[in-house]
Amino acid sequence: MKKQYLYPQNMKTSAKLWFWNLRDIILLGVFITLSVVAWAKLGWIPPAAFTLVFAFLTIRMDESSVLDYLLRAWRFFVGTQQKYEWKEDE
Repeated sequence: MKKQYLYPQNMKTSAKLWFWNLRDIILLGVFITLSVVAWAKLGWIPPAAFTLVFAFLTIRMDESSVLDYLLRAWRFFVGTQQKYEWKEDE
């Protein structure tokens, strides 16, 4: 019996699990663990809120996320200098 292998059309895509990249899943696992420990031992909820915000910002749809969009907007409006040259037509 022949084995059939299915490959994605674009071999440069990153590995995904559900709606997140694997790197984001690993970070979410670490953040959730720290959030549960902080909530159980200290009664401190802000790490859980940070984890939920991070999870929302890193959801990927069509190879882009809200976090990517916000980072690009930050670079365009704040991070880089905009240079405009006005020349009069002769």
